[in-house]
Amino acid sequence: MYLLLSFRKLIERLQKLYGEPALPPARGPFELVMWENACYLLPDERRREVFEGLRNQVGLTAKKIAAAPDDVLLPLARRGGMRPETRVFRWREIAHIALTQFGGNLDAILQEPYAKAKRALKQFPNIGDPGAEKILLLCGIAEGLPLESNGLRVLVRVGYGREQKSYGAMYKSVENDLAPELKSAGAQELSLAHRLLREHGKTLCKDKSPICVECPLLRGCDYAAR
Repeated sequence: MYLLLSFRKLIERLQKLYGEPALPPARGPFELVMWENACYLLPDERRREVFEGLRNQVGLTAKKIAAAPDDVLLPLARRGGMRPETRVFRWREIAHIALTQFGGNLDAILQEPYAKAKRALKQFPNIGDPGAEKILLLCGIAEGLPLESNGLRVLVRVGYGREQKSYGAMYKSVENDLAPELKSAGAQELSLAHRLLREHGKTLCKDKSPICVECPLLRGCDYAAR
């Protein structure tokens, strides 16, 4: 691997363009699990609308989600995209797991060792390794840089890891290449990097028709050079 841009320099350039992208409105592991399950394949604005609807009309605690009637939850779930009934089922499942496995207090997992906290979060719907790592990162706990599809695409294009048919294998290759550069990075720095990479993947470094001519990473991007 030959990289023209160090990871730190890459993030500096993105921050000059985007500033500091906003954190999600969710706070703590339970709210963040609900945030991840608020909608499907819709923009962040719609996710925020559904999430804030749950906060205002129901309350974002396991007890309140579990007790809410379908005629309150279902209209909110419909705003979250296809299969709203499945979404309501998942919200109730999240509440059930939080109540039965954690006494309704998911914050307690933040006191556990990192690997155990990750396993706890992966019990919830739609939360795999990257999702669990992202939730812990947003709670101030980090071991490496969690990525979603936008951030992963940006890093592969500038030369980290390698593009592969297997998403998991590609993710692992990027993770391995990043590891030496992230040894001294703290949770706050990694959280900012995660948000900047995601923003760049959504805005300029798109999956189809990326806008390379406006990209601050143009000089040093392996994809643009090709």
